Amino acid sequence: MNGSRPVVEVVRLGLVSYQEALRLQQVYVNRHRSGPAHALLLCQHPPVYTTGIRHKPYPAHLLDRLHLLGADVHRTNRGGLITFHGPGQLVCYPVLNLSCFKKSVRWYVCELEKTIISLCSRFGLEASTSPHTGVWIGDNKICAIGIHCGRYVTSHGLALNCNTDMSWFSHIVPCGIEGKGVTSLSAELQRDVSVEETVPHLLDAFRDQFNCQLTDGRRADDHQNTN
Repeated sequence: MNGSRPVVEVVRLGLVSYQEALRLQQVYVNRHRSGPAHALLLCQHPPVYTTGIRHKPYPAHLLDRLHLLGADVHRTNRGGLITFHGPGQLVCYPVLNLSCFKKSVRWYVCELEKTIISLCSRFGLEASTSPHTGVWIGDNKICAIGIHCGRYVTSHGLALNCNTDMSWFSHIVPCGIEGKGVTSLSAELQRDVSVEETVPHLLDAFRDQFNCQLTDGRRADDHQNTN
């Protein structure tokens, strides 16, 4: 990477619906049309199951059953299979132009994994990667990763379990991986670890791993990007 470090705007969205987060990601993706406009969207979602584009579509009758649990269900264009998002989970959507970092999707996913491994180490936890995407503590996934990349502009991202209600995961095979479990920072540390406590560690780890500068930003409105 040449020259000065890229500047990435950190936007804290709070609790937003998955559909609204998709819309906002597109707003930030569109900003890249007029030059680099890197953003890191941080949020939590109300309970929602999302499916990716890998392999065949998730059976409709199973999606209907999940909907009856009181969660929304969405099909997406990210990589991966089915996963859960809900309160107590730190969701991070980096909208980056990889031309300013490294033009490699594989590199990008590896950097996201390393970011979460570094975050976990700040809590005294030893996390690792596996042949499956994501970050693991032993045989339990603590962070799901599923990204989309078009013309080297990224969307979707990662979901780190902080103090999530883990019972939601019992209704699915997370990310389609049989024989594995899920865990959270709270479960591993045996104390309550909130999203709010975790965010500064994520930002520090992201800044170090991606060798970038972070600035605080405000949520972009559609009209700002259509003039």
